[in-house]
Amino acid sequence: MALYENITLEKGMYQTGKSLTDVLEKIDPSENYKGTELDGLDAFSRQLKRFDIKVSGVGSDCVEKFFQTSNSSALFPEYVSRAVMQGMEEADALSDIVATVTMIDGMDYRSITSNPTDDDKSLAAVGEGAVIPQTVVKTQENLVKLQKRGRMLVSSYEALRFQRLDLFTVTLKQIGAYIAKAQLNDAVNVILNGDGNNNACSGISTATADTITYADLVSLWASLSPYKLNTILAPTGAMTQILKMDEMKDAVAGLNFQGSGKMVTPLGANLIHTSSISSDLIIGLDKNCALEMVKAGDVTTDYDKLIDRQLERATISCIAGFAKIFVGASKKLTY
Repeated sequence: MALYENITLEKGMYQTGKSLTDVLEKIDPSENYKGTELDGLDAFSRQLKRFDIKVSGVGSDCVEKFFQTSNSSALFPEYVSRAVMQGMEEADALSDIVATVTMIDGMDYRSITSNPTDDDKSLAAVGEGAVIPQTVVKTQENLVKLQKRGRMLVSSYEALRFQRLDLFTVTLKQIGAYIAKAQLNDAVNVILNGDGNNNACSGISTATADTITYADLVSLWASLSPYKLNTILAPTGAMTQILKMDEMKDAVAGLNFQGSGKMVTPLGANLIHTSSISSDLIIGLDKNCALEMVKAGDVTTDYDKLIDRQLERATISCIAGFAKIFVGASKKLTY
């Protein structure tokens, strides 16, 4: 009998800062299954196979299948977390604006920053014996503000026990989408107003009120130098104006938009639609050095309640915050 079939599952496997999958992988590493019929499955998926629980596709099981034994019931909170994370990934826009993700164990985190002058950025030739220009990297004065975002799962086991897991997954994925949207709002707020360290976003204005022209985008691109304008965040009205520009009728840009739905501006920046921005501005940034995301773990659930089938008020949440790295790597364009 394989190792994964002998593991005793219990509540104690849910640890702060670690998912059940992480814990199972230490006990039952996936590398041990290379070249076998279980190759490609992670430790959690092997446990689903062990108890013959199908969570998706034709013939998916009912919710009650998780509670056939005390061992299998311990898998239910991880299934919930993974479904919510899948919804977050499908609705994800943060990966297009975040330079790096930092995982922390506690709630206190102080980021680093660098605000080089124009002379620092020039990297002029250094004569013999002369002082080499410095790039100063320092810790921020204030801690990163972490926000807990989540939803309350309100139902009863009796109401859900006969529901198919693939249908329940749709509901959980929608919760993940809500969390992702809230986190995007938090990220945009930090870009615009700063992270509490006197680093609010500066910017430029359009020549004509209520109108964005191609020349305005060029000015936004120039204002970011020496950083690259590779991402633009825009509300609905601004998106409409940009997509109607003659420059967007370029064959390559049009083909990309019509064929994949991915919107690219004439300047080659990814164009991201968001309702987090007021209707009179857009944000241009260099996604490679503008923003840091700080996470205190991944999605967490009330595993005690979920394992014991007390679903009436079970919370699903994620704690994260954002910090600006290079202050000049994001600019706003007001119109």
